[in-house]
This record gives sequence, C-alpha cells and structure tokens, in this order.
Amino acid sequence: MRHLVIGSGGREHALGWKLLQQPESEVYFLPGNGGTAGIGTNIDIPPTDLAAVASYVEKTKPDLVTVGPEDPLAMGLVDRLRELGVPVFGPTSDCARIESSKVFAKTLMSRYSIPTAPYKVFDSPTEAHAYVERVRKPLVVKADGLAKGKGAIVTKHKTDAHRAVESIMEKRTFGAAGDRVVVEERLAGEEASVIAVTDGERYVLLPPSQDHKPAYDGDRGPNTGGMGAYCPAPVVDEDMLDYVREAVFDRLLRGFHKEGLDYRGVLYAGLMIVSGRVYVIEFNARFGDPETQCTMPVIDIDLGNLMLDAARGSIAKTRVVRPARWAISVVLASGGYPGGYEKGKRISGIDKAEAEEDVVVFHAGTRQEDGGSLATSGGRVLAVTGMGQSLRGARRKAYTAARDIKFAGVQMRTDIGAKGLMRAKKMGVM
Repeated sequence: MRHLVIGSGGREHALGWKLLQQPESEVYFLPGNGGTAGIGTNIDIPPTDLAAVASYVEKTKPDLVTVGPEDPLAMGLVDRLRELGVPVFGPTSDCARIESSKVFAKTLMSRYSIPTAPYKVFDSPTEAHAYVERVRKPLVVKADGLAKGKGAIVTKHKTDAHRAVESIMEKRTFGAAGDRVVVEERLAGEEASVIAVTDGERYVLLPPSQDHKPAYDGDRGPNTGGMGAYCPAPVVDEDMLDYVREAVFDRLLRGFHKEGLDYRGVLYAGLMIVSGRVYVIEFNARFGDPETQCTMPVIDIDLGNLMLDAARGSIAKTRVVRPARWAISVVLASGGYPGGYEKGKRISGIDKAEAEEDVVVFHAGTRQEDGGSLATSGGRVLAVTGMGQSLRGARRKAYTAARDIKFAGVQMRTDIGAKGLMRAKKMGVM
C-alpha cells in the first residue's frame, strides 16, 4: 500500500514507522522532517497549501492519505481530497470543529450529556472579566480557536484569570483564535488520553495514554505541546474504559449523527479524572502528539488497513485494542521552549541511542543539513521512545537512550511516567 502522511512532526514519523511494519508498504511524507527522510520520501509542499497538496495527490493517487496536523484539517484539506476520489483518513472541516472550536465542542458535550467541566462562553472581554470577578473557584481560560496546543491557560487566582482574559482577548496572543473564550471551572485530578479510530458509526479504541504538558518536572511551568507520554496509562482501568466508551465516544458519535455530521478519522478525548470520576477537558480531531509516539509501539495491529476501513466507512465492529507491551516517550526540546528558542543546533548521538534494543527515536523539529548531519528546527526536537514488558523497563530504556543524544541547550523532563510507575506499583504490574 502506498501511503501519503501529511505533516512534519513526531506524530507523523511514528505513524509512518507503524505503517511500514506491514509488507509492501511505502510511505511518503508531506513535508516530513529529518527523521522521516530516513524511512520514506519527503515531499516539499506545505500542508496548508491545499491547492498544491490536492494537485500532488491527483497526480500520484496514493492508496491512502492520512492528515496528521490540526491546521489542514480545520482548513478543509480532507473535503478537498475526498472530491478527488482518493481515500482520506481524517474528518472534514465541519467535523474538525470538535477541535478547532472549543465553543462547538463544549456545546456538543452539553447537548449530548458528555461529562465536562461547567463553563461559560464570552465574546466580550468586559463580560469575561466580570464573570471572573464573580466566580470564587479556580478557572481555566481557553481560546475558542486553534492555538497550537497552548490556548488553554490554567489559573490559580482571580488575578491569573484576569491576566489570561487580557492575554487572549485584548493582547491577542493567539490572534483570531481568541475572538471568543471558554471560561470553565478548573478540575484538579489526573489527566489521561483515550483515542478512537472511527468510521462514523463503529470505532476501534486504542490503549489509554498519559501526556505531560507542563514544561518542567513536577508539572510546573508553562504548558507546552507535550514533554512526554507513556502507554498504557493504568489510571484508566477496565471499568473506567467501559464508562468512557459509553459516556464519551458512543454519545459523541450519536450526537454527530443527529447533527448531520459524518465523522471519519481520529477522535481524541483528553480526560481529567477527579476522585474516580471522568470529565472531558478537550477533544482533538487527530492523533495526539506525543501520545502517538508511545501508542504506536504498544499496539500489534495493521494500522494502514484500519485507517483505510475508517476512511471507507467499513470498520467491521467496535472493539478495544489491548496493549502488547509498555512504551514511554521522552521529548528532547530546544532550550527556552515553549518560549523563544534558537534553531540550527547540531544533533549527535541518535545512532547510539537507537542501537539500544527496544528503542526508537521519533523526529519532530529536525532537518537534514548539507553533508547529511542533523540540526534542530523546532521547539520539540525528538521523542525518545523505550519499550518493554514493564513500565519501569520501558522508562529505563527511554532515559538511558535520551541521555546519549546531545545538542546545545537540550532540555527534558526527568519525571515522565512517574505517576504511572507509582500506580503500576500499587497494582503489581511494574
């Protein structure tokens, strides 16, 4: 099967790596990165240039196009490619509003009784400030539109919440994404991610994972796109997963049907677990990043055929995929990330890291320099993934390999998977 994977991040590298596990598979990446060039063919076209992407797809006619990032989904790339008669894995722009509009997502959750935090929507900063002043509970202020995973500001005090409203709506930190805001009650608990691949009616549920958004150890510092993840996440046990299926995915798909929307692709539910109760804090319309980098190594399935079935509306039955092993991904980021950072730092040690058994390094912000060397080109540079029959073993492999990789200013969290390790210890499945 000839695959075209749209995107340039670690998620797309991990998807291509998984697709290539099936015989006679070829993967093309548009545009790809320094790592994807080593396993497939990079196509130098921006994913947001919809006309250029459509022209390339029309000429090459891949067997399946998989759209990775949120921006081309929201812009309607899937709509455009479906008109060409090519199987495309990903939701249309109408359906992708589940991620591109926090207001749309919250409205659906309220309408179809999907558990989520209480909230209000504002398109006036004056009214938002007045609401913040009245409420006595800690709040989260979210830009309505896409903000590269950084549009949710978690606050502790009223002063923080006022600053968040000012930043999003008045200073326009996220541009037009902040025309409206969702102000919701802050939930205190443990986060987890559950991902479903769906054809609009049936779905295949992948093992739960746990991302680490804050920049520094102990969940301190500003939010990032994700500093690491592990899979499976023991905080989501069998009973909770059954509840998530019924109360989240079943209700949401029924809701899409009632709204006249045919959702095909990935449904990502970001959960907050508070004293054993589950709440949805966000939906995404694509595979998570860095969750994909630790989820792909634990599932023994034919991903390409599953995504093709979803694109065609022909998934045979709803089912749950069980993890075959543990995996943990540790993100190596540029110094200063998620703030300002320098690019072009030479990277060394990847070959040494991958020489370790059960280790794979997924590239995100890398580029190939003249002469074949690798250099940094983004904030999140690499996701070093270790695998094993225990979380402790996978974690040891990931961190041992991560310390082999060098570039100027490299930063990483040293506590990825620590919560899972404590929970696994209690369960006797370390």
